[in-house]
Amino acid sequence: MQNPFREAEFLLGATHLDQLPEDTGAELAFAGRSNAGKSSALNTLCGRKALARVSRTPGRTQEINVFQLPPDGRHRLIDLPGYGYAKVTPRQREHWNRLIGHYLRERESLAGLVLIMDVRHPLTPLDDNLLQWLGPQSRRLHVVLTKADKLSRSEAQRQLYATRKGLEDRGLDATLQTFSALKREGVEDLQSLLLEWLKEADPDAAASRPKGGQKDAPATGE
Repeated sequence: MQNPFREAEFLLGATHLDQLPEDTGAELAFAGRSNAGKSSALNTLCGRKALARVSRTPGRTQEINVFQLPPDGRHRLIDLPGYGYAKVTPRQREHWNRLIGHYLRERESLAGLVLIMDVRHPLTPLDDNLLQWLGPQSRRLHVVLTKADKLSRSEAQRQLYATRKGLEDRGLDATLQTFSALKREGVEDLQSLLLEWLKEADPDAAASRPKGGQKDAPATGE
């Protein structure tokens, strides 16, 4: 599959919403608990080794990082700060929470949220906090269970089903998949779904987008 995300370019890092680009077009936001594999998932999606920085120190992403997609920047990838990392000041944590919450509730160009969770530890209380930030608005939600290579295929499938039930119990309508950046499993499923989201959110965009996506991508793992 041709990968239009490969041409993503870093545009800016914002510490306040008024620093973001004009609220038009369509954006795909990526969020996740610190050390859940968000940066690795973004890099693998885009076929780039260092589009989003991967650090051994969780919580490195301290801004909303914006990556624009060709040809005209109407489509963007949004890397939200990792949440839940303990080694920050309460003031800094409060700022991140407010920044992420306001973005998810107020950004009109937000086409959907990709929520990254470690397949071994899905739906933590910190994830629940983020889901509450979505507010009453109807936002597309896709849950990516990363590090699926750490589990057997059957265990990864079990975690997928358990997470889906957990989301349903919370009254949330979401699509789900498992993912392995290490083995590059689940990449095309994620690409296809996100391309469909962009197409639906911004049908008048200059670039033509192929159809794709599915309700639940197949589980990955050994």
